[in-house]
Amino acid sequence: MPSPALETPLIFDGGQDGRANRYVPPAPPVAELLPAALLRDDLPLPDNTELDVVRHFTRLSQKTFGIDTGFYPLGSCTMKYNPRINDALANLPALRDLHPFVPDALAQGALAIMWELERSLASLFGMAAFSLQPAAGAHGELTALLIAKAYYKKKNDTRRTTVIVPDTAHGTNPASAAMVGYRVVSLKSDARGRVSVDAIRAAAGPDTAVCMMTNPNTLGLFEDHIHEIAAAVHAAGGLMYYDGANANALMGNSRPGDMGFDLMHLNLHKTFSIPHGGGGAGAGPIGAAPHLVPFLPVPVVRAAGRDETSGRWPSDALTFALEFDRPDAVGTMRSFWSNFAHMVRALAYCYANGAAGLARVSQLAVLNANYIRASIRDAIDIPYDEINRHEFVASAQSIKRESGVRALDIGKALLDRGYHAPTVYFPLLVPECMMIEPTETESKETLDGFIAALREILTTARTNPQSILDAPVTTPVSRVDETRAARHPDLRWLPS
Repeated sequence: MPSPALETPLIFDGGQDGRANRYVPPAPPVAELLPAALLRDDLPLPDNTELDVVRHFTRLSQKTFGIDTGFYPLGSCTMKYNPRINDALANLPALRDLHPFVPDALAQGALAIMWELERSLASLFGMAAFSLQPAAGAHGELTALLIAKAYYKKKNDTRRTTVIVPDTAHGTNPASAAMVGYRVVSLKSDARGRVSVDAIRAAAGPDTAVCMMTNPNTLGLFEDHIHEIAAAVHAAGGLMYYDGANANALMGNSRPGDMGFDLMHLNLHKTFSIPHGGGGAGAGPIGAAPHLVPFLPVPVVRAAGRDETSGRWPSDALTFALEFDRPDAVGTMRSFWSNFAHMVRALAYCYANGAAGLARVSQLAVLNANYIRASIRDAIDIPYDEINRHEFVASAQSIKRESGVRALDIGKALLDRGYHAPTVYFPLLVPECMMIEPTETESKETLDGFIAALREILTTARTNPQSILDAPVTTPVSRVDETRAARHPDLRWLPS
């Protein structure tokens, strides 16, 4: 913690006219550049030196928790390390400065990257083709559901009005279905924390459009009857949709396409080590089975000149072009090439690991999650205490009954000990839920430190609960009044 003497001045409340550096000529007044209808009253921003401004924002960045500063076991978010080589490649001037409006002939390298990534994802996850357009996971869900609508419209099947969403599905699934105009049918898990085949058969019918699932589910459990589930939905005429939020658990080891899924999305900003969080750019490519490929958004990258007999992908022997003439496509979901820099990062990650390395990534993610689960099972309730995949859930329900310490309080106490809190209170079917996902990039020493800290918190919760209820006390911002913050959010600076 920096001392008050080291803190920079409050740049919005301080400053003095004439202090700002004048290295460049002043810009014209905004009123000369924008129509009056787009202008607002001038903000009374004070003049500050460049040094004060740099210190202010540097201090703020040092107060922000991130994957570069500590362990981030945020369940279902896959907060893994982001290799710097990926950023360096995305920042190559030939890629960074290339405008998406240049003719295809002048963008062959960029189009080759997009084509190779699309082909790699299709092979890795068992889909016929992918679209790289969606800008995030939920955007991918929306796009896939629009494809489902277009597919049924093409078949003149107007009965398909419902989407089945199990309670172990990802949280955005029902919202995406509702946005497209579908009615959501919620499905409760069985005692094993999985979707019952009998429940699917009872729910699926002539009005079923899509069943949205993730496998493993948000409890970290593999749906071991997925083939029977897919068969039941297909028998009713519906489509299976795979939410790729948990793809880090199976990449290179099993494929959604082989499980019977017709549509899916991936979170490149999770599984493929791309920076995310804080509202930053994401990437949510969607995959489609052969009968749904014509409905993918336009444009798509097409390659000409491939030697079909060799089966190789020699990019220097191919010519790439953006294809727009696809009459059944759902349209364009994202401007330009979408988040192209993320495509560069994702392909670099594939190159760096190779097929065997990507499979090893998932195996280590599963190993790390089960190592933590087995190391704390005697200190906290594990509702589904079996071999999990990349994440697992614990419940603080009994601790809450004993001491009043909730899952939220345990998460706050972890902040004091240098660890980000896991996901809490999701999925909703587990009371006082804590969902823990360590990812594959954390060392055994880091995992052991986290386990020790969590066990110490759980012991203290039973012997001195007030100290946990007061946490965090070492962070720049202590515990806030969350009820007041939710009802009266203070989201912008106002001059004093």
